[in-house]
Amino acid sequence: MSTVIGAIIGVAVLWAILLYNGLVKARQMAEEAWSGIDVQLKRRADLIPNLIETVKGYAAHEKTTLEEVVELRNKAQAVPAGDVATRGIAENMLSQALGRVMAIAEAYPDLKANENFLELQKSLDGIEGEIQMARRYYNGSVRDLNVKVESFPSNLLAGPFGFAKKTFFEIANEADRALPQVKF
Repeated sequence: MSTVIGAIIGVAVLWAILLYNGLVKARQMAEEAWSGIDVQLKRRADLIPNLIETVKGYAAHEKTTLEEVVELRNKAQAVPAGDVATRGIAENMLSQALGRVMAIAEAYPDLKANENFLELQKSLDGIEGEIQMARRYYNGSVRDLNVKVESFPSNLLAGPFGFAKKTFFEIANEADRALPQVKF
């Protein structure tokens, strides 16, 4: 009888360890995925000053729009690393402002043909694609973690061991979901 009880306790402990390790893995995957978004957002932020300087040379009277982009870039970078919701809002505002910069470029044929601008635009487009892929990966990792945190039986261990749901990286405004159209 004691052997059966010992086996049941052993299976229960093994089961709890497996559930706990699954929660740890899901949390680490979500954190690693957020790091991927953060890296891509940093790459975009590093590209912005070059883009702004190139546009400034052609569109000096568009100073307020260009300053807004720099200000929004700085605000986005100032958001604490773990604050996904606030960072999402800040990055969405920055994306809108970048769309306005690209619209300014429409009015300047010399700028549209400028090799530096074209290279910066190509780089920005590539980074935006990487950000989109990183967002999908992050949201998938968050989904997996959130399912484990809320599902039985792993939810029995999630709460007591401090595992909590994470926030998805979402676009708040439906109009922001459309990519800015830049035509040459």
